[in-house]
Amino acid sequence: MPVVETTTAPYARTVRTESGGPGLLLAHGAGGSVETNFGTVLDALAARFGVVGVDYPGTGDTPRADEPLRLDELADQLVAAADAEGLETFAVLGYSLGGNVAVRIASRHPERVTALVLTATFARADNRLELLGGLWRQLAERDERELTASLLVPLAVNPAVLDGLTPAQVDQLVRDTAGSVPPGTADHVALLEGADLRSEIAALDVPSLVIATTEDLLVPLPLQRELADVLPGARLAELPTGHLPFAERPAEWAALVSDFLRATAER
Repeated sequence: MPVVETTTAPYARTVRTESGGPGLLLAHGAGGSVETNFGTVLDALAARFGVVGVDYPGTGDTPRADEPLRLDELADQLVAAADAEGLETFAVLGYSLGGNVAVRIASRHPERVTALVLTATFARADNRLELLGGLWRQLAERDERELTASLLVPLAVNPAVLDGLTPAQVDQLVRDTAGSVPPGTADHVALLEGADLRSEIAALDVPSLVIATTEDLLVPLPLQRELADVLPGARLAELPTGHLPFAERPAEWAALVSDFLRATAER
């Protein structure tokens, strides 16, 4: 079993273990946090599971890192949080970039991971995602929050939902998104560069569910289906949302996660 070695101070932690249920780790996406990516489903998940999540450097209450982030570090910090909360085994729910973190946890700690649920994520960053990630990172590095939001809103929001908004509502959505961009965003997005976990994913042996967001323009459906094809034995569920299931269909997202994990535990 790999030794969990963390090179920075522990990350800020969200813990909801009052149910006494089996462990569930939450790995959030780039430019997100546990609260922004999982806040709308946290109560539903905590009713059945002992939930533990951490905020990556530069978001939530975790200070920004002095050095480039490493996927191993994010994975090990989340496992260290599980250790601190007494979780010997756990499922991992990874959203967007957090799906890569979840995969790395399963790869480094296979004897501890009971299941994976990967949402709106990918096995590799294709040319399009690399180009978008590079622009996203550069805008974030320059603290161009309005431009960052103007890039992300049409990519992350379900096109049908976005088209149904008034111009004033779109302007407000862009302003709200700009105000929520955390200082560590560029550090998170840098992990997209050269990302390719296909061989690592193909070697996993763990019950897995891929929840594909079908109206997603940031991580398009073909990339998400490719992940399901590469991951041995993975089930694929499709949720008709953009890249933000926690905003568009939180109850359905939580139900897919909970039902899969419950069925897995009953096998």
